[in-house]
Amino acid sequence: MEYRSNQQAELELRGVAEAQGGYFTSREAATAGYGYSHLTYHVGTGRFERVAHGTYRLSTVPVSPHDELIRLSLWSRDSQDRPQAVASHVTALTVHGLTLLLPEKAHLTVPLGFRKKPPTGCVLHRDELARADFEPREGFSVTTPLRTLVDAAQSMDVPQDELARAVRSALERGLVTRPALLKALQRAGLPTALLRKLRLVPPRTQR
Repeated sequence: MEYRSNQQAELELRGVAEAQGGYFTSREAATAGYGYSHLTYHVGTGRFERVAHGTYRLSTVPVSPHDELIRLSLWSRDSQDRPQAVASHVTALTVHGLTLLLPEKAHLTVPLGFRKKPPTGCVLHRDELARADFEPREGFSVTTPLRTLVDAAQSMDVPQDELARAVRSALERGLVTRPALLKALQRAGLPTALLRKLRLVPPRTQR
């Protein structure tokens, strides 16, 4: 391990943790200059919290409003420490502020070959997302508004009236364009009746 002063190690680890809602992995700690004995010591002092195997939290960092999604992103990491899960479907609607629904479970999209068993209160959707289908947030990723609306339109968890409100909100806020959304919905093979209903949603008002 490359030698780093205590101050250098602390600054590097804090930078990593603050970008992830206070969380970091043992691998990230080792990269910053903290060995296992250092982790154990700081857990003992209360400066670090051990939240799961190989996952810690810097206790001085305020808890993020999306704390659950950050923890699930960390849980989904592969052997190279790369997150595999992306917040999606009704969960992504809430992240983007497109619905007042309060989902009881967190919905995540993971690669087809993902094999971890989901924690309680988590629903996995298996699909191969293109890089253009999701965007980074602090400590986790979420599907883009366009991909989110397409997923929501195919979900049994989102009533059609709520979907229409979400579409209207996304259009009014300029998160999606009407042509792009209609094209994506048609490509997804949505029922004609639903497409007709969503075509009635007015585009963003031009001033």
